[in-house]
Amino acid sequence: MIVGVVKETFPGEARVALVPVGVQQLVRAGLEVLVEPGAGEGAGYEDAGYVERGAALAADRADVWRRADLVLQVRTLGANPEAGASDLALTRSGQAVVGICEPLTEHAATDALAATGATLFSMELMPRITRAQSMDILSSMATIAGYKAVLLAADALPKMFPMMMTAAGTLAAARVFVVGAGVAGLQAIASARRLGAVVQAYDVRPAVREQVESLGGKFLELELDTRSAEDAGGYAKELGDDFYAKQRAMMLAVVAENDVVITTAAIPGKKAPVLVTREMVEGMRRGSVVVDLAAERGGNCELTVPGERVEHRGVAILGPLNIPATVPFHASQMYSKNVTTFLLHLVKDGELVVDLEDEITRGTLVARGGSVVNPRVLEARGPAGQGSEGR
Repeated sequence: MIVGVVKETFPGEARVALVPVGVQQLVRAGLEVLVEPGAGEGAGYEDAGYVERGAALAADRADVWRRADLVLQVRTLGANPEAGASDLALTRSGQAVVGICEPLTEHAATDALAATGATLFSMELMPRITRAQSMDILSSMATIAGYKAVLLAADALPKMFPMMMTAAGTLAAARVFVVGAGVAGLQAIASARRLGAVVQAYDVRPAVREQVESLGGKFLELELDTRSAEDAGGYAKELGDDFYAKQRAMMLAVVAENDVVITTAAIPGKKAPVLVTREMVEGMRRGSVVVDLAAERGGNCELTVPGERVEHRGVAILGPLNIPATVPFHASQMYSKNVTTFLLHLVKDGELVVDLEDEITRGTLVARGGSVVNPRVLEARGPAGQGSEGR
């Protein structure tokens, strides 16, 4: 079985789906690895490193698609709708494609890939169960996003983060408020604390209080009913307009007293809830910063413009996109480990085995045999999407 690795074509995407160490693991498992020349260069991985670990270099991109039984990508067509369309003509029936697919929202792209007859696996649909933790790309990429968000905030803030006692006087520590204590939020808390900030955090799940406090943050308690904040798969749920309205009212004073607000609340396949309003921003001191990690889903801040820095009454609102691609070396390393572990889970005796009795396989399988087969993806389309087939 040949595993192909292609260069990412989405604008600004510097990651690569497989790093040389991952090649070695797959070769040991009896697989062949075929790499498009230059596939890893944007992330700092040279072609020679792949060859040294046992991969072969293809003639070009088309050669990878022609020969590979399974193609690994960071962004498949669903997450790369314009440039990714050129790969459709190269995709064939019986081939497997693994990567980030955006299947809960990009229905036309999912249908187009399904129509080729290829088998499509979505890495972002990985079930949040213990044995799938080493395959969870959402957690891996969120770790990077949480870390980088603090650096972006520190760069934009006209203050230093740590308290300092100097001959010129004492400098007060910056105050940081992290909204959402999932993987990204916890990493943001840890990174802000390392830089010396005073950190508060809030999450709709009171159970994360211990994690926040273990990192040196103070957990903010709001008297709200949060019993249904998480679905059966471990993902955040949409809680309704009334809940978010009450939450915003209670957060008003908290936001005003902080120098930096980092928001991380994203719901897979849904528009991000607005948690930081215009009124809250206008209550912040001049020079304060909001970093909105949910910008790709519309943003947690009412004033966020995805991909841009906005100034509103002296407050900077940052809406960064595709943060992991700005740290491509380690982002690729983490993604590669996730996808390699997943691939070794799927492969038995050198062949791809689609075992629908297995929760991991069943949860990530989006399309097979010309049809979209994932229940979660079909449900996201509404009644009209039930039983949808690739066309």
